[in-house]
Amino acid sequence: MKSPLLSLPGAVPAEGADEGVAAHYGDLFREQRALAAGQGLVDLSHRGVVTVTGDDRLSWLHLLLTQYMTDLPAGQATEALVLSANGHIEHALYLVDDGTTVWAHVESGGAPALIAYLESMKFFYRVEVADRTDDIALVHLPAGSIATTPEGAAVRETAYGRDLFLPRADLEEYAALHGPPAGILAYEALRVEGHRPRVGFETDHRTIPHELGWIGTAVHLQKGCYRGQETVARVQNLGKPPRRLVFLHLDGSEVHLPGPGTPVRLASEGQDGRQLGFVTSSARHHELGPIALALVKRNVPVDAELMAGETAAAQETVVEP
Repeated sequence: MKSPLLSLPGAVPAEGADEGVAAHYGDLFREQRALAAGQGLVDLSHRGVVTVTGDDRLSWLHLLLTQYMTDLPAGQATEALVLSANGHIEHALYLVDDGTTVWAHVESGGAPALIAYLESMKFFYRVEVADRTDDIALVHLPAGSIATTPEGAAVRETAYGRDLFLPRADLEEYAALHGPPAGILAYEALRVEGHRPRVGFETDHRTIPHELGWIGTAVHLQKGCYRGQETVARVQNLGKPPRRLVFLHLDGSEVHLPGPGTPVRLASEGQDGRQLGFVTSSARHHELGPIALALVKRNVPVDAELMAGETAAAQETVVEP
């Protein structure tokens, strides 16, 4: 779904998973600095929006998701995962309950598969699931923003900003009042800086929550059964995940960023060394320069100098080995 904000001056369309919104509006670092200062907004209207209504919505979602949902207070933001039977991550949901409706946003194109799973698990519960992507647009306000929230709009307030669920028809007017907008590249740079994983970027077909630091934030360990819980409990109590997420400071002299999938090796072994992992996301940050997230084998020493492709990389620990 193409955002109307792509018609603004300087807008350059994003590609891949973020197709439909602007990559930037002509000045990536200015846009990043504005967000870091609590100014402007980010058009995330390409993301899927799902709602769950009905008297049983919280207790029902509690049975299906990795998060403790039964007593979720109205207005409190949370996040949760849907796992496969083997404990691999399938969906990440960013949720808030407004007292009558649970609002969630997911990756672009992810709503139909999520809804199909939820519909298959309704049974006798008093719930209704709806895909609201066509009529609701997601807008992100950075932490510190003083922009007003439209009356009646659902809001997720987090440490890094507010997610607003706006009527899609109001998106242009709201952006005109509370802009200027920043592109998805600026938002992604701050996400990478904040070590926040993203489905489809930090995940592959075998990723489990422990590898990305989602235990405690999206996975509640003191709750009843849900699909994939056996894997979560076994790794938490008896073992360690095979991989771990790391943050990389990249050599700023390189012209090109190492893209997702770029092999990560020990710098001491060079280009012929064993592959120890791969880059998941990379960005150019307005203060830190080129940065990245990567998944590496758990036993990679935390002080090891690494290479991301041909680029030297110093690591910071995100998930402890």
